[in-house]
Amino acid sequence: MTRFYEWEMYHAAKVLINDIFKVKPGESVVITADTMSDERVVEAVAGAAHDAGAKVITVWMQASPYGVGKQTDLVLPVEGLAALLSKVDIWIEFNYQWLLYSTVFELAFKENKKLRYMCMVGMGVDQMVRLIGRVNIPILQKFQDLLVEMTRRAKRIRITNTAGTNVTFINDPIRPIVNDKGDASAPGIYMVPGQICWSPIFESINGVIVFDGIINPPFDQPLREPVKLYVEKGVVVKIEGGSEARIFENWLKSFNHPQMFRLAHICYGVNPGAKLTSSIIEAERIWGATEWGLGYVDTTLTGGEPIPAPSHTDGITLNSSVWLDDVLILKDGRFVEPRLAELQKQLGIT
Repeated sequence: MTRFYEWEMYHAAKVLINDIFKVKPGESVVITADTMSDERVVEAVAGAAHDAGAKVITVWMQASPYGVGKQTDLVLPVEGLAALLSKVDIWIEFNYQWLLYSTVFELAFKENKKLRYMCMVGMGVDQMVRLIGRVNIPILQKFQDLLVEMTRRAKRIRITNTAGTNVTFINDPIRPIVNDKGDASAPGIYMVPGQICWSPIFESINGVIVFDGIINPPFDQPLREPVKLYVEKGVVVKIEGGSEARIFENWLKSFNHPQMFRLAHICYGVNPGAKLTSSIIEAERIWGATEWGLGYVDTTLTGGEPIPAPSHTDGITLNSSVWLDDVLILKDGRFVEPRLAELQKQLGIT
């Protein structure tokens, strides 16, 4: 008897290793996982890397009871793990409690200029199949490249949604736009395909952002009711909603750090296989959603030094509408700009 998605999982792992990372024989690959990770995903990807001729190490660790990012420092052998990651070619992170933005992460990238890293936290078999194995990566890359160029040329951006989002900001022409389109063949920090992320001029962000998908951390399941953030000059000044809004606000306050109330980035979600689940990695790639991060800002977004914070959180705004310099390109979660709409159709989105 075959197991659930056994063949499809094998194909997705091969796509990740061969087509996205383009692993070469002799390269060193480290896969990190914790006790909340999906063992089948780890084994399949390790096997695919071995088949490609890589030198493979899997590292299993306890799941941090304190949270993600620098909160993992409290329970992990920071210096030892960072030393390992500072000497390898590829790091694939399947930890549920992610090391992204942790001290391990910072030390690894400070010492290792050749490192290719992908954050795939909490990925299960079903997600690997839908988000990687069944996605037409070449068409997705064309779509994302076009959307990046259109966004890069825009100065002023407005985002709304039917839940009440109405926020505007101004792009910084110097800061990079991170295009996670399924190409991790060069040194750098990568995410699962289907996301475009950047940091605008923080002080220009004003209005209302409503999260109606998921906020993670502190939640590990979709929201029961929307959480409304009032933003002035890039800082969250008020949070409204039900019990989840109060929990979220108290979680931000618990760090006693002003950066936790400051916006870090904005992203488009454009993976045709993504749907709303308990996984933030999947939810922030839902087609036509936008995602805002708060807290820590890494170097790939600032284009210079990171903006430190004790943690980071991401919230999802579903069925977004986006105007680039007053031109509507995305309406209620579907792209209406003609070139984007045609590629959207080729990706199976109706």
